[in-house]
Amino acid sequence: MDKDINNLLQSEAEQVKKLQEIVKKTIEDEKLIIENLLNPPKELLTRGQKISDRVARFGGSWAFIISFFIVLVVWILFNVNAASNLIFDPYPFILMNLILSCIAALQAPIIMMSQNRQEEKDRQRSENDYLINLKAELEVRSLHQKVDLLLEEQIKTLFESQAKQLEILKSIEQKIDSLR
Repeated sequence: MDKDINNLLQSEAEQVKKLQEIVKKTIEDEKLIIENLLNPPKELLTRGQKISDRVARFGGSWAFIISFFIVLVVWILFNVNAASNLIFDPYPFILMNLILSCIAALQAPIIMMSQNRQEEKDRQRSENDYLINLKAELEVRSLHQKVDLLLEEQIKTLFESQAKQLEILKSIEQKIDSLR
């Protein structure tokens, strides 16, 4: 009887030890992921990158569109209605077209630089999403291992108890046979 109790206690101790090993392994697997999520790399921007972000932010806003439209209307109205000695860009407004072309030629690559940086940020966000999904997958895998271990131990315990019951039945059968 003491031997059976010791075996059961030893079996339970082994089961707890296996569960602790699974938990320890899961924590080690998740440590790197958690570090990356809690401490994302700091974004160091150069002066040019900051300027390109500001230009792209302003160039793509309604404030820019409205203010630029107002400047163009004032430019055209002044050059059409001003006295002939004050006109600096007569119709067909070649100077205005030149300035607009220069602005477009400079603004396009600056906006593209900003978009490239935004694309890099999006890539980093998708990497973080992947790491979060990986962390969740590791947790699910750990839970599966724990459940499998518990089921294995329950089946083992069930077989052991059935074996003991068979032994008891055999001993009862032998006692009955000896009484006959």
